[in-house]
Amino acid sequence: MGRLSSPASGEALPMEQEFKQGYRMHRILSNLNRLDVDRLDDADRERVETARDLLEEVSLLTRPSDGAVADAHADS
Repeated sequence: MGRLSSPASGEALPMEQEFKQGYRMHRILSNLNRLDVDRLDDADRERVETARDLLEEVSLLTRPSDGAVADAHADS
């Protein structure tokens, strides 16, 4: 009754669910950015950097199309 089911293939996500997913990615990225990577070994540091890079890419891909924001990120 209270369960959310995944939308069928090609079906748009409800706005609330999109917001929740974006918020979760933002929180994970924030947590990764707060890690003191200098205290990690090389393998873990590389994993954190890879995860951070992937989350930033996904975040850019899932943002609403806003020319000014997209252009600013594309140039960085």
